[in-house]
Amino acid sequence: MNYSSFNEQAGKLREKVGHVEWETRCELAALYRLIAYYRMTDLIDTHLSLRVPGNRDQFLINRYGTPFEHTRASDLVLIDHAGHVIDRLNPDARVNVAGFVIHSAVHMARDDCHCIIHTHTAAGMAVAAQAAGLLPLTQHALKFHGRLAYHEYEGIALDIDERERLIRDLGPHKAMILRNHGLLAAGSSVAEAFMNIYFLERACQAQVQALSGGQPLHLPSESVRQRTAVQFDADDEQEITTLAWLAALALIEDQREAYCS
Repeated sequence: MNYSSFNEQAGKLREKVGHVEWETRCELAALYRLIAYYRMTDLIDTHLSLRVPGNRDQFLINRYGTPFEHTRASDLVLIDHAGHVIDRLNPDARVNVAGFVIHSAVHMARDDCHCIIHTHTAAGMAVAAQAAGLLPLTQHALKFHGRLAYHEYEGIALDIDERERLIRDLGPHKAMILRNHGLLAAGSSVAEAFMNIYFLERACQAQVQALSGGQPLHLPSESVRQRTAVQFDADDEQEITTLAWLAALALIEDQREAYCS
């Protein structure tokens, strides 16, 4: 597609949904492709969502079956908290039921969680299966010290009643390990959610490798753990998070025309 035809098509789609929703779609499509770029996908069975600004009761999620690597703004599906598809671009689209249950739970309960990421990576599942959970082994892990929730596995998340328990277990946190399942990270923005899942995934990768070395492990003191977690909450953390997100976007800049279509 040449540049002029791309602009024409994108313009027509933007007219259907409005500028704000369209820009939200582009941002979420970029996030899907970055999750693929960092190899945090599991075929078609994980999901990312983003609330539409100005509408607390609606959020965008992937059309079930679309590879993350190929996700476009027009592929994303707008649904409400009851699971109804209200999308003018994809009125007949299929949405992953487990994705709806997990994401709607957080969106309904947490006004500060606009973006939610759920993954099934090998390292994330491995740590989710370890009784001790995430260990305070690395700087990446200490970002979540005292700030990480756990949710017991109940089977595939198809039961709408599980939403209450998901929210109860998440509490005030923005990151959670779903036992025997995977990882969940949220944020007030796409940038914050991306940073949270990136750090949580890297912490899990490091833990799996450290445990496989067969050597005694060194753990920082509790005072250092607490201090490091507080450092991650510093006043300039939002600026750093934005810089990291922009740096990540630069890695897929050549895909912008494709994902924002």
